[in-house]
Amino acid sequence: MNFTEYSCKDFVDILSTKAPVPGGGGASALVGALGTALGNMVGSLTVGKKKYAAVEEEIIALQKKATQLQNQFLHLVEEDARVFEPLSKAYALPKETEEEKAEKDRVMAIVLKDACEVPMQIMEKCCEAIDLIEEFAAKGSVIALSDAGVGASFAKAALYGASLNVYINTKSMKDRDLAQGFNARADEMLSTYGKKADAIFENVRGRLQG
Repeated sequence: MNFTEYSCKDFVDILSTKAPVPGGGGASALVGALGTALGNMVGSLTVGKKKYAAVEEEIIALQKKATQLQNQFLHLVEEDARVFEPLSKAYALPKETEEEKAEKDRVMAIVLKDACEVPMQIMEKCCEAIDLIEEFAAKGSVIALSDAGVGASFAKAALYGASLNVYINTKSMKDRDLAQGFNARADEMLSTYGKKADAIFENVRGRLQG
C-alpha cells in the first residue's frame, strides 16, 4: 500500500474518496507523526545553542526517541490499512445458512480484534509522544515554544481520533469481555493523556501570552 510514500496531496485526495483505506485510523497515525516531528523540531532548534548547553544531552536523547516514534507512527499508518481491509471484506460475507453464520462470526471475531489492536497501538504511541513533547516544551528553545504547543495539540487529536477507531470495532464485538477490556484501556489513556496534552497547551499559551 505504501500510503506514507504518497505526496501530501495524493494522501489527502485518496482519504476523501470512498476507498476503504486509508481512513480515520491511518489519518490519526499520520497526525501523531506530525505532532512528534514538531516536538523533534524543537529539539533541533535547541541543540548546539550555548544557552541550552546544560540540557543538550537530554534533548539529544529525546530526539532519538522522537525519531523512533515518528517512524513507528508511519508504520502504523500502513498497519491500520492492512488490518482494515480484511474487516471490510468480512462484513460482506454471506450469512444465509447456519454454517455461513458460524463462519462469519468466527472470521469477524478475528478481524475485529486485529482492527482494535492497531488503533490501540496508535493511542499508546500518542501517549509516548505527549510525554516527549512535554519535555521538549519545558527544556527546549523558547523560539520554538509554539511548535511544542502545536505538537501537543496534534498528539491529542491523534489520540482522540484513534480511540474512535477502537470504539467502533468494540461495538461490533460479540465477546463483550474483550470489548470492555479494550474500551477500558482506551478510556484510561483519554482521561490521563487528554488532560496532560491540555496542560501542555495551556502552559505554552500562558508563556507566549505572558
